[in-house]
Amino acid sequence: MNVLDLQQKLSLFDAKWTPKIIGALNGQEVKLAKLEGEFVWHSHADEDELFLVLEGELILRFRDREETLGVGQMLIVPRGVEHQPYAPKGASVLLFEPASTAHTGEVVDARTVTDPEWI
Repeated sequence: MNVLDLQQKLSLFDAKWTPKIIGALNGQEVKLAKLEGEFVWHSHADEDELFLVLEGELILRFRDREETLGVGQMLIVPRGVEHQPYAPKGASVLLFEPASTAHTGEVVDARTVTDPEWI
């Protein structure tokens, strides 16, 4: 058991759209990511995904609407729901999802991460 400082962990990397694992529990992973611009449209067939905004603003686009999240706000994207994260001015987020969750779902993109780094 160790206390984790999220700001200190965020200071360890600058890469965008490259989640870093900071913890694991009950088959779930807790990740930090820095986002900027648009990501790919994707879904996760079998996993829900939690986004908690730590810095900036995140827009989660869905085929029928979009939701704008500010600091301290979170949204859980249910399994199977296609979504596109978008951070026009940049954002830092905490992600909570099953360890089996593929970064870009079934979509393969230049930014797809297959083996996230622990920090």
